[in-house]
Amino acid sequence: MANDGHSGRESTRREYLQYGGAVVAGGLLAGCTGGGGSETTESETETTTAATTESTTEAETETTTETSESYSVSIEPMGEVTFDSVPETWVANNGSWADMGVALGLDAPMGVWLTGRYHTQYYDEIPGVSVDKSSIRQLWGDSGVGKEQFYDMDADVHIADPNFLKNRGQWSDADVEEISTQVGPFFGNSIFSRGYAWHDDYRYYDLYEAFEKLAQVFQREDRFEAFEQVHDEFQANLASVVPGQGERPSAAVVWGGGDEPEEFYPYIIDEGTSFKHLNDLKVNDALAATDVKDFFSNRGAVDFETLLDVDPEVILLRGQEAKDREEFQNTVISFMENHEVASELTAVKNDDVYRAGGLYQGPITNLVVTDRLAQTLYDADERLFDAQRVSDIVNGDL
Repeated sequence: MANDGHSGRESTRREYLQYGGAVVAGGLLAGCTGGGGSETTESETETTTAATTESTTEAETETTTETSESYSVSIEPMGEVTFDSVPETWVANNGSWADMGVALGLDAPMGVWLTGRYHTQYYDEIPGVSVDKSSIRQLWGDSGVGKEQFYDMDADVHIADPNFLKNRGQWSDADVEEISTQVGPFFGNSIFSRGYAWHDDYRYYDLYEAFEKLAQVFQREDRFEAFEQVHDEFQANLASVVPGQGERPSAAVVWGGGDEPEEFYPYIIDEGTSFKHLNDLKVNDALAATDVKDFFSNRGAVDFETLLDVDPEVILLRGQEAKDREEFQNTVISFMENHEVASELTAVKNDDVYRAGGLYQGPITNLVVTDRLAQTLYDADERLFDAQRVSDIVNGDL
């Protein structure tokens, strides 16, 4: 399925993987405008399996006599997307979806938005599972997200919310339509945060709802079901570790990169998947009842003086996942302990400043960061999930 040219391509990906009739009937990008025109139906079409169909074009008849069974999967904002065959190559918007693919035993995606925020070192905790990030293209660059690279990758499916591309990548409806038609369809939802105004008029999915959708796309529902069991067991184990309301700490979640951060982007804990580990651990939000605004709503920053006004019991610092605990202690913590203002923070005095976990979490990475924080915050003295079982599922030993 090589690309024979951007405009003169006679056989497009749309003949291999295409949007279903529900979307075609309403226009290619019905529900993808990000404004009042988006579809907001509460119920979505269930995954359906269509009858076996034979190829109908003369060219296809000459090259094959095989039949294929098409199937459809529905997700907002795209609606129903129909696949004539199981996709083999794919692009992921971010590390959440990339990790879901790894959990399903897929090869790594061809590209992600920011490779630096796909923290593949978490797989070191899982025997027999690893991802070579050097083979993954970073979609975001100095000039934004160029369309040409999508032609270069020529992926069967793009697991990305087109509204994210339009609102964060400055794409137009025409750009999305072009890549959908000439390369492959979009299938995704910006599940990691509930703070984007452009996502107000169509539904979100929790992590395992989204994971199930992806499993349906790649026809690997058995692995999803196995992961559900692991997740259920993990939640049961967490319940025995998480203390009561009055004993749980109040934490401020902020983003601060580098070895000596002095400016921080504040996050209010919401239902987005980037906070799943904190919600599962029932962490109290120290910023929720203050005047500090969530970064997603106003893109603003705070300094140590503002944090001192709040003075949270715990500081959970994002942007530090590339460091292990020792590196984090020797750089960031050491800097804060010797900083005139930061050293006055209760969290710094009590050595309660920790790495917060990545912004993008999938089923594997969520297990790892939740388990890590359970040990940190609640002194859990043993691993709360079966890492070997996770490895078995990824490798198809169900």
